[in-house]
Amino acid sequence: MEDGMVSTLGSITGIAVGSGNQSTVLLAGSVIIAVESISMGIGSYLSNKSEEEMNKRKIQEEREEIKKYPEEEKKELYNIYLAEGWPEDLAKNMTEVASKNEEIFLREMMNRELNIPNEQESVSVKGGLYMFFTYIVGGLIPLSSYLLLPIKTAIPISIATTLAGLFILGISTTKFTRQPLLKSGLRILVMGGIALVAGLVAGLLIGE
Repeated sequence: MEDGMVSTLGSITGIAVGSGNQSTVLLAGSVIIAVESISMGIGSYLSNKSEEEMNKRKIQEEREEIKKYPEEEKKELYNIYLAEGWPEDLAKNMTEVASKNEEIFLREMMNRELNIPNEQESVSVKGGLYMFFTYIVGGLIPLSSYLLLPIKTAIPISIATTLAGLFILGISTTKFTRQPLLKSGLRILVMGGIALVAGLVAGLLIGE
């Protein structure tokens, strides 16, 4: 959503200032949102899919290593336990218990050596769709003013609405990050402001 708000705001503000034509702004904004939302959705899908496929390959390779070189893998797991700070006797017992069950052994190696969660749910399609729709929602926030108001009025309203939306979005992330409200809100607001200034400068230079 932040991507949709920031990139659309910067682009259409520059186009609005440079062209002064409302139809051009609406056309450009619609094209930007359509193309970028698809691009972001596909990019999210491909990156998640690639990571999932890479993890599957690593897990399969680890499974084969456990079968072919069980003693070497036991020693490796034992050393991992020691590196984590487990007492030697306990690390040895844990290694012995894990090595007696191939699935437990594999899960321990996945979790501790490969840093792959034991339970993996495919999120490639879900993530791509989520990115696609949230980008559209974010992009419509700065564009909506141009649908309802004359261009001279729409420019400041679009900027104010989007910057306020970015600030609220930044605050909402504190539910997960536990960071100070003002710090999180201002951080994302500054990022949006940079894109806005870039769009304004480009629009003024080209418009002249």
